[in-house]
Amino acid sequence: MKSSRLVSILLLLQTRGRMTAAQLAGELEVSVRTVYRDVEALSAAGIPLYGDAGHAGGYGLLDGFRTRLTGLTTGEAQALFLSGAPGPAADLGLGSVLAAAQLKVRAALPPELRAHADRISGRFHLDAPGWYADEDETPYLSAVADAVWNNRILHIAYHRWRTPTDVERRLEPYGLVLKAGRWYVVAGPGPRTFRVDQILRLTTTDQEFVRPDDFDLTAYWTTYQRDFHARLRQGEAVVRLAPGVRLAGQPETGGCTDDDGWTVATVPIESLDHAHAEFLRLGTGIEVLEPPELRAKLARTVAELAERYGNAGARGGD
Repeated sequence: MKSSRLVSILLLLQTRGRMTAAQLAGELEVSVRTVYRDVEALSAAGIPLYGDAGHAGGYGLLDGFRTRLTGLTTGEAQALFLSGAPGPAADLGLGSVLAAAQLKVRAALPPELRAHADRISGRFHLDAPGWYADEDETPYLSAVADAVWNNRILHIAYHRWRTPTDVERRLEPYGLVLKAGRWYVVAGPGPRTFRVDQILRLTTTDQEFVRPDDFDLTAYWTTYQRDFHARLRQGEAVVRLAPGVRLAGQPETGGCTDDDGWTVATVPIESLDHAHAEFLRLGTGIEVLEPPELRAKLARTVAELAERYGNAGARGGD
């Protein structure tokens, strides 16, 4: 709708400063000609807009002009309060800041939207970590966050999984990501990704780095996740699954059913060790057919378990 688009242009200019018609068109997913017409409409309505021509030109608002927050729809007001994450904000030392910001926004909302926002806050709560995941200790999170805000270089001792496990690293922290209750810092040069809870020691510095203008944290994380999953599942296993048993990565229509009602399927695996641990959890609900190395590894484990529990009675009677 045009009215919603006009409000969006006004808020974009208010929050980001000067923007070109092409930049506004890209943000709003409309043509540059549409932006020209919308800017004319805003000017006609008395909004103090100005435009400069040339390479460094663009549209802007006169200094000091601010619009009141009256353009929110019911859905936008609900989404705003639903997006509040008090837990992560508190982790970053921003719990009181978030509460104050929400209070100010709530006070600026019309009564009917305020009621919707209150209903959302009272009926939805975000708790990202899984039930069986222990809470990670992240004693250096606030220091990392401060370095992100201020473009400060960090020196860390870091624990990783491959040898050598404990390494020294120099970081130029570009941003923080919260994934399933776990904090990650994306840092240059590279960039590379580090788990904050695996930082063993951290030294802050007064040295500043220049954050790349073209770095997009959301785009980087999307690509990182895609590449991670591609690296994660590089092998395959052929398995028989009991009726009702399914595996992550198993195609919805993949496999065939034998006379016993078991499904034969080819599924991706990360490694022999990882597949060994995952498949053992299914007990008698799975049989590995290929690769032979994985089948033999599981057979040895099952034999060891049978021997151990077969002798449990004898040991208990000693």
